[in-house]
Amino acid sequence: MITRARFIIAGLAMIMSASAFAPTALAADAVIDAAKVSGEVGERPDGYLGLVESSVTPAVRRRVDEINARRRALYERLARERGATVEQVGFLTGEKQIASTPSGQFYMTTSGQWVRK
Repeated sequence: MITRARFIIAGLAMIMSASAFAPTALAADAVIDAAKVSGEVGERPDGYLGLVESSVTPAVRRRVDEINARRRALYERLARERGATVEQVGFLTGEKQIASTPSGQFYMTTSGQWVRK
C-alpha cells in the first residue's frame, strides 16, 4: 500500500516529468491562446482542455482535440514510466495547468463548473 506521502512524492515527480515534456504536449498554441483569452476554452482539472462555449469555431474545436490527444499520449507514457494511472497523471498536470492559468481566463472546478480566474 502506498502511503499518502509516497503518493504525493510520486505525484510531484510526475509533474516535474510532465514539465520536461511540456514543449511537445502542453506548448503554447496561437489558436488556443486566443480562444482562452476570449473565454471559449479553458483548462479542466483532469489535465485536458475544455470548451467553455459550445459555439466555438471548427478550427478551435479541432485544435482542442489535437492538443488533448497529445496530452493523453504524454499522460499514458508518464503513467507507464511512473507506475501510476493515466488519470492520476492527468489530474496532477491539471492542477499545475490551472494554477498557472492567467487571471481572466477560465478553468473548470472539480465539480464541473467553469470559473473565471
